[in-house]
Amino acid sequence: MRLENFLALTQAKLVNEPCISSFENIVFEASKIKRGDLFFAYDYDDIDLAVQNGAYCIVFDKPTDAKDSEIAWIHARSLDYALKRLLRFKIIEKEITAYECNEIVLKLSMQITTEPNLLTLHGDLKSVFNSLWNVQNRTVILFSPALCDKEIFATVKKMPNAPLGSIEIMEQTLFETSFIYDNIYYERQLISPFFIPYLEELLHLYKSLKINYKFKKFTHIEHFEPVFTNKKFEIKNFGTSDKVLIFEPNVELIDSQMLFLKRHASWANIIFIAPLSIKIQEHEKNIFTYKGEKDIINILKSNNFNFALIVGVDKTILNKPLSNQTQLTMDF
Repeated sequence: MRLENFLALTQAKLVNEPCISSFENIVFEASKIKRGDLFFAYDYDDIDLAVQNGAYCIVFDKPTDAKDSEIAWIHARSLDYALKRLLRFKIIEKEITAYECNEIVLKLSMQITTEPNLLTLHGDLKSVFNSLWNVQNRTVILFSPALCDKEIFATVKKMPNAPLGSIEIMEQTLFETSFIYDNIYYERQLISPFFIPYLEELLHLYKSLKINYKFKKFTHIEHFEPVFTNKKFEIKNFGTSDKVLIFEPNVELIDSQMLFLKRHASWANIIFIAPLSIKIQEHEKNIFTYKGEKDIINILKSNNFNFALIVGVDKTILNKPLSNQTQLTMDF
């Protein structure tokens, strides 16, 4: 890319008069710099290494010394702002169409194999840049604002409305579903019936855009994620016990998941554990609140239950040490 074009696109300023007028690639890790590359200095300690490795341009947004006057030293309003400007240009240039979805739809899409002309996009700006910069023309992008910066897109389309009941559930448990879609039977998929409406929305997008797809084996997507335990709270294999901790990090899903559990496990003793700071529409004695992770453990130890929906944290709390050095292995 020509240096003058980069400056115009990013609205950055050249602070010296270098010998070079163009560069080859945009790189974020100094160790991967090759002669002729441009280096985004997210890590200022690596600027010297980038120069040594042959960087033609250094882009920075904090005070720094321009030690080599032959290369270009470029001051940006912010590195993120410059990257967003570049990505907007690339998206328009390559006629990319972006569809906005929620976090669950995106994570389901990550478990389905599709054609190369559909890209499931997520991550920080640097990883998004690496995914998009060399993408093929007219690619369809699926992204969630919860997992990707929406500002990189000039225009965004909404997901088309999916017809209700397009997926026919044949058999189900709380955490597995056998279903038919487009006359194909999918047996004992590791996906909760709670997620079927989200899957319908995703598959309808594929059908609308005539995108071929193939299911891989579903795995848990860090939402409504079950951990089976015994009476001593020792972790057991999936489906091998009748005591289950269900982790949901997204507090916005608590009401819908509470209702789902009440409808589909009416026989069970269920408790709900939520952060003290959130409001819950349901009001009953089986709702408990917590300030910290230690409170969650005390609630679990003090109550009898088949299912415990724990909202606002994920299952990684099972491995975190408490201040008294007790490990959260559920092995009380």
